[in-house]
Amino acid sequence: MDRYNSSSKDVVNAPLLSTLYYKTKEGKIRPTWRFWRWLSVITINLAFFLSFYFDIQFLEGTLTGSRLLGFHLIDPFVTLEILAAEHHIHTNIIIGALTIIGFYFIVGGKAFCGWVCPYGLLSEIGERIHQILVNKRIIKERSFNPRVRYLFWVIFLAAAAIDGYLVFEMINPVGIISRFIVYGWSLAIVWVLVILSIEIFFSRRAWCKYVCPIGTTYSFIGWISPMKVQWDMEKCDHCMACFVACPEDHVLEFAKAKYDEERKKKGITKEFVKDGDCIMCARCFDVCHTDAYNFEFRMKNII
Repeated sequence: MDRYNSSSKDVVNAPLLSTLYYKTKEGKIRPTWRFWRWLSVITINLAFFLSFYFDIQFLEGTLTGSRLLGFHLIDPFVTLEILAAEHHIHTNIIIGALTIIGFYFIVGGKAFCGWVCPYGLLSEIGERIHQILVNKRIIKERSFNPRVRYLFWVIFLAAAAIDGYLVFEMINPVGIISRFIVYGWSLAIVWVLVILSIEIFFSRRAWCKYVCPIGTTYSFIGWISPMKVQWDMEKCDHCMACFVACPEDHVLEFAKAKYDEERKKKGITKEFVKDGDCIMCARCFDVCHTDAYNFEFRMKNII
């Protein structure tokens, strides 16, 4: 993909594999951020599989709960479910959850969704198929208020509290895929295909954008994380390619041209993506032909 000579329409129509690399202004081929993200997802989940298959005890368990070199790690939402269901949590769970929370506080909250989650990778493939079907007018584009995810977050925690069981884990595609990778085939994988089909034929990234409480929990961390995506108004020509590419496009609302005059009056030329829903995927980086986006660690001057 030649991002320096592309438009928002090119972002939608580009073949999926072509989005794994781009040409520099000098004509050299370079891997995109999507390439590195996909490599990260594959490597991490492959590490789970190899550790179990060869019994090397490096990364044991699944993404729901694991041990890295014997050190406990656990998903923050699972921790909340356990607390809701049992009204207490064990020391190892507290340590594991705080470790994960501390890590994602530093790297950017919802980065889990873009750089670790195996369903996120499948969803990106489904998203491209969805866009093709929309362009051919086979289906219609449907979108909803992304804040509905907070309602699902409460519902799943309430279900754990009422039932005394981790209800969400029965339908959690992240856990299902992670167990499938490590332990092998399960009929539950059919449910994952059902969710993916809904995203392909009904609404783009519906599970990730409107339902998943795992991502919602990481978004709370994202709001306060010092690692942010920074946008430069002076470089931006408002081509809108970033809005087309962004899986959580509402987080880029501030970058629209209608706010430029207000920014100029205040002397603001650069802004951070403050919304915790940003998954740090850098897809806006990949499609921006003016290089208006970059990562910025806001505490670097303090450290």
